[in-house]
Amino acid sequence: MVALLVSTNWPAWANDSAAELSIGGLQFVRTRDVAMESEDLRIALDRIIVRYQFANVTNKPVTLTVAFPLPDIELSEADNIALPSNDPVNFVDFETRIDGSPAPLTIDQRAMIGDKDVSALLRQFKLPLLPIGNREIRMTDLPAATRTRLVDEGLLMPAGMSDNGRQQYAPGWVTRTSAVRQQVFPPSRTVVVEHQYRPSVGSSADTILRPGLRRSNALGPEVARYRKEYCVTDGFLAELDKRAGDGTVNTAKLQERRISYVLKTGANWAGPIRAFKLTIDPGGSDRMVSFCQGRLKASPAGNTLEYTASDFKPDTDLKILVIGKF
Repeated sequence: MVALLVSTNWPAWANDSAAELSIGGLQFVRTRDVAMESEDLRIALDRIIVRYQFANVTNKPVTLTVAFPLPDIELSEADNIALPSNDPVNFVDFETRIDGSPAPLTIDQRAMIGDKDVSALLRQFKLPLLPIGNREIRMTDLPAATRTRLVDEGLLMPAGMSDNGRQQYAPGWVTRTSAVRQQVFPPSRTVVVEHQYRPSVGSSADTILRPGLRRSNALGPEVARYRKEYCVTDGFLAELDKRAGDGTVNTAKLQERRISYVLKTGANWAGPIRAFKLTIDPGGSDRMVSFCQGRLKASPAGNTLEYTASDFKPDTDLKILVIGKF
């Protein structure tokens, strides 16, 4: 994709981009004993808040394992990923409440190469499992013997040469993180679970849907992917064209933001979600929003967009595109 954009004289769109991570809500084991009465999901560029109401449909307490899996971070590509926080463990600043009270979770983090857990070896050399922010690994500071051992074990991968001809390396493992706790659902009582976190927001300093880019034959497949993944309509493009103009230069200074949200885990319950509400807050009434709403019904409210559904069983995840000035 980068090569395509460079060859067509539009390198800025790619060079000023960061990829989003697909994150979702809490995950429970599949069960017929607990029903989701409602889910109220609010998605903004700076915060995602989800409020669930669960009901135990049996006459006995039900204990379930609750997990909040964070996306795997492939460190060889970490420089291109939008990480919301520099916290090397809870890198989305996740927090949860049960019936209004804070509910701590045990966060488990591992370094993986394929199916092999290499966390112990990294800890042996006092190296972070997720080297971001001020914990980033300076390869030149590692003793030669340590570098050799890490290369032999596949934890460091050759990554080109420096300007002075020295071999450079990049981390070769995947960081896998999840937060886990046990939750008891008493019989004949509703339990309210709320969690929030900072989303990973993909960003570009331009948008490929601007007419000066969209009409390029070379970018045709990528434009087609956008139209399919975000359900971009002709009306959406017509409004974008009014704002952007026809020039190849982005004089209107339009940018795009992208959020992916894993919604399908809401289908693990005794029956569908009885009442589902989605609110999208793009951060300004002048910003354009496109996503595949499926059977959700729209009901605009102020500067936000609201969508609702009854007896909702999600079968796809959300991919939201926001275009405007930021």
